[in-house]
Amino acid sequence: MAGGTQTNNFNDTPTQLRLAVIGAGYWGPNIIRNFFDNRECDLVAVCDRDAKRLSQLPAQIQRQVTLLDDASRVFEDSSIDAVAIVTDIDSHRVLAEAALTAGKHVFVEKPLATSAEDCLFLGKLSQQVKKHLMVGHTFIYNPAVAHLKQTISKPDFGETLYLHAQRLNLGRLQVRVNALWSLAVHDVAIALELFDELPSSVSATGHAYILPGVEDVTFVSLHFPSGKMAHIHTSWLDPQKRRQVTVVGSRQMVVYDDVSLDQKIVIYDKGIDKVLKDGSKPEFQNFSEFQYLIRTGDMHIPHISFTEPLKVETQHFIDCALGRHPKPKTGWEEGCQVVSVLEAAQVSLQKGGIPVQIQYLLGEKVS
Repeated sequence: MAGGTQTNNFNDTPTQLRLAVIGAGYWGPNIIRNFFDNRECDLVAVCDRDAKRLSQLPAQIQRQVTLLDDASRVFEDSSIDAVAIVTDIDSHRVLAEAALTAGKHVFVEKPLATSAEDCLFLGKLSQQVKKHLMVGHTFIYNPAVAHLKQTISKPDFGETLYLHAQRLNLGRLQVRVNALWSLAVHDVAIALELFDELPSSVSATGHAYILPGVEDVTFVSLHFPSGKMAHIHTSWLDPQKRRQVTVVGSRQMVVYDDVSLDQKIVIYDKGIDKVLKDGSKPEFQNFSEFQYLIRTGDMHIPHISFTEPLKVETQHFIDCALGRHPKPKTGWEEGCQVVSVLEAAQVSLQKGGIPVQIQYLLGEKVS
């Protein structure tokens, strides 16, 4: 793994990022593929303690990339600029700390760590060593989610009222983390992105039907200071695969269906208007002055130019590491906020669903 970052002939700005990936398990091959296929990235090493996982990588990658079973060799190699960590959640803190201490830019698959304190520690360390620390909240880089945010930000949508998310499937069961930390993390990140606001409290219920102590179905309710609410349902025990987010506004409603091939976003011109009996809409003084009118209008399916979110996400990390952005869109601050919500939800889950106030180590959402 000799060599160094390539530079152009005009200045010292790197033009290619030398990167190593740690973790070739379930999600690792997807990360590996995207970095390997990116011309601005030189994937020099893939590390995993399981030799079988490495042997299952595409032959082209096996021929061109150094395969390792010891992560310390990645950290010790000064020619490696950045490290992507795609391992079990409980190893994120240790591996990210070692990579940052070795002077590498670091990408960590979601969630950033198992506690907000660990997230804050890693964030401060990244600032000390002046390296980027980015968390893999993949759906934030989904073009459909970006279009969803644009839709609810328009005046035609009215006031955003609440969000309902479903992330369901039959399998893949896990033994180290429950559905809250494995699945709900996505929709918590989406809710914070769409509302641009931090929830003040959370309540969560669920049950471990298959493996004792590992909840395979959860229901999470987030309450925001503005009055908005987000309800998130996750399960590994559902007959249908569903990844759907519905946002209800005072004038319109919109559904984001990640499973759909041609209707990722559907906007409904539906709502409930407050009108007087003569049809006018003045300022109302009391309830007796108006009646409710259900309004049903057109349905709109916008065209979305879709790019694989992982491709967008990995390119963004490369751009940050090569100095093109001052900070990642999903940096350690955003990662810390999501983990703060998950921690509080886990407490509520263990206490039978009682509301739990969320404590943020960073204060307000970092813009």
